[in-house]
Amino acid sequence: MTWDRADPAAVPRGRAMTSTSSRSKITPEREQEFYDAVLDQLRECGYEALTMEGVAARTRCSKSTLYRQWKSKPQFVAAALRANRCVRFQGIDTGSLAGDLRAAARAAGEQSGRDTMLVQALSHAVLQDVDLQRVLRETLVEPELQAMDAIIRRGVERGEIAEGHPAVEFVTVQLFGVLRARPIIEGAHADEEYLTRFVEACVLPALGLT
Repeated sequence: MTWDRADPAAVPRGRAMTSTSSRSKITPEREQEFYDAVLDQLRECGYEALTMEGVAARTRCSKSTLYRQWKSKPQFVAAALRANRCVRFQGIDTGSLAGDLRAAARAAGEQSGRDTMLVQALSHAVLQDVDLQRVLRETLVEPELQAMDAIIRRGVERGEIAEGHPAVEFVTVQLFGVLRARPIIEGAHADEEYLTRFVEACVLPALGLT
């Protein structure tokens, strides 16, 4: 059985995603357990195969418990993404642009397998669900873009690269592109070692850095 929006236990359409009374019955630790189960099933099975039954089985609860908290699959996934948001590039500041980009490569490589699997699992669904696409950008894309912009801006302020350098706009796209492309092309995740070599061979020379 798939995620059934007509399930009698489902929250009626129009109600907010969660209610104060029902949410208060679940501890933060238990709520995080639900979110982890959603993301784990996404990575393993993909978005279309994600089911209420699967999450309930993993967390040993009833479907009605989950329906009281999240009335639809997109909302459940969106809440899980928000709860697990982790900006890999945030806080990186080695004192040089080259050092920051190497550190960003290592940070991206640390969770490349899990993150890539998650994005791939959602890639088709986000093309059909505007709200899910917005949440994916809010939680996984925009924070990383903002953190990378801060890294580049500091490099410009230190005089390491010229403002408006033509290669700057492609830096983040390159890193994200390699993360997505390597599993498809080579059958392996872009780990820390691979991304570091990529930054050394492609990103730094494009920016005129050594």
